[in-house]
Amino acid sequence: MNKTVWFMVMLVAVFLVIQLIPVERNISRVPAGQSFEKTEKVPANVAAILKVSCYDCHSNNTRYPWYSELQPGAWFMARHIKKGKEELNFDEFNNYSKRRKKAKIKSITSQIEKEEMPLKSYLMLHSSARLSAADKMDLIDFFNTLN
Repeated sequence: MNKTVWFMVMLVAVFLVIQLIPVERNISRVPAGQSFEKTEKVPANVAAILKVSCYDCHSNNTRYPWYSELQPGAWFMARHIKKGKEELNFDEFNNYSKRRKKAKIKSITSQIEKEEMPLKSYLMLHSSARLSAADKMDLIDFFNTLN
């Protein structure tokens, strides 16, 4: 076998083997944002925006697309979700101290205004998560009422 064929066989073999390595899923029995939406009295329009644009990375429930079954993409997603939840988890929001809640709300509005959230990398594969000007205003107005 020439070197190119050998390399391709090895590459395919490695790709197939890494598919066998499992990734922990971010799935809870409680629907994403349920307690946050109830305790903070989130309007239906804001809840819908949060569900589409935020909860996949910032809750205990992620909607997994087909490509999340393939490595190394699943590893990237798992790491991304873990970091997102460490930064802000709407399902844990009610457990935050008042001071931490205020800081998170300030950060949320700032990141929306600066178009830092949702992440560009997320929007490339989830165009429905893109925030319109009206969505941004609805979110900012709502989060400003929580301060």
